[in-house]
Amino acid sequence: MIKRILILLIMVVIFIYIQQGIYQPISNTNDLNIFNIEKGSSIKKIAQDLKNEEIIRSSNLFLFYSLITNNRNIQAGEYLLSPQMNIPQIIEIIVGGKINEEKITIIEGWDLNDIAIYLEEKGISSKDEFFSITGEPRNKDSLEGYIFPDTYNITSKDTAETIVQKALLNFEKKMTTELKNEIEKQGKTIEEIIIMASIIEKEVKSLEDKKNVSDVLWKRINANMPLQTCATVLYALGEKKSSVSTTDTQIDSPYNTYKYRGLPIGPISNPGMNSILAAIYPTKNNYWYYLSAPDGKTHFSTTLNEHNYKKNLYLR
Repeated sequence: MIKRILILLIMVVIFIYIQQGIYQPISNTNDLNIFNIEKGSSIKKIAQDLKNEEIIRSSNLFLFYSLITNNRNIQAGEYLLSPQMNIPQIIEIIVGGKINEEKITIIEGWDLNDIAIYLEEKGISSKDEFFSITGEPRNKDSLEGYIFPDTYNITSKDTAETIVQKALLNFEKKMTTELKNEIEKQGKTIEEIIIMASIIEKEVKSLEDKKNVSDVLWKRINANMPLQTCATVLYALGEKKSSVSTTDTQIDSPYNTYKYRGLPIGPISNPGMNSILAAIYPTKNNYWYYLSAPDGKTHFSTTLNEHNYKKNLYLR
């Protein structure tokens, strides 16, 4: 009799364990994770990856459920999964595959307003909805600078919120431990690097020029010289034009590096990886000035007289 009771209790415990493991989510927080399934991945590997990324409790229960429900035809692709989902919900998503998937591209150097306009034109969200998630441009507490420029796969279920989450997760992946350690070693913060990178992104195009401009700007900061970059003035004005006037440089904004020394209070664009790397690893040089000619070429100078001569030569 006691043996039967023990067996029954064990069976009850196993049943509860299986029920909870399969149907109860691992967490109540709806933190979305980008989960990639590569073509040819075995279901065993997928189960283990889900467990490693703390999306499910047990890889064995995932395998068990997929076996008994005959759901093993999992589609390769990128998915947004949450630990708030249980195993049946996850199986339904990854077996169903990508629904109405399309690609969107956030361009390097776009600011929040550019992205908001783009998503509105694509019919994904209104500008107000996007800004309610990211904060508005020229707001120090916004996500300006951290919406990583890249091409993203989205589905009809994606919203401004899920797209922002994808971009932020992408940013976190790109900022590796090695880069974070180097930034700390230099006595800088990630925020300072992103602000600098956002300026570099708008000022010059090639990686070589970016790294040289980076050294010029960091030198100016260390020497307590104003950065005097046109890109920061244009951001302060909220305008898109090829040049700035003397009047423009007088705008009273903490983003105006003609009026205020040091870095602006926040990023002025969302920089790509080359600009971030340039901000972290500048090319040491003797330059203190630079300008971009109408043909796109960047001209560097070591003295103000040389710089003024090149301004007359290339810009006037």
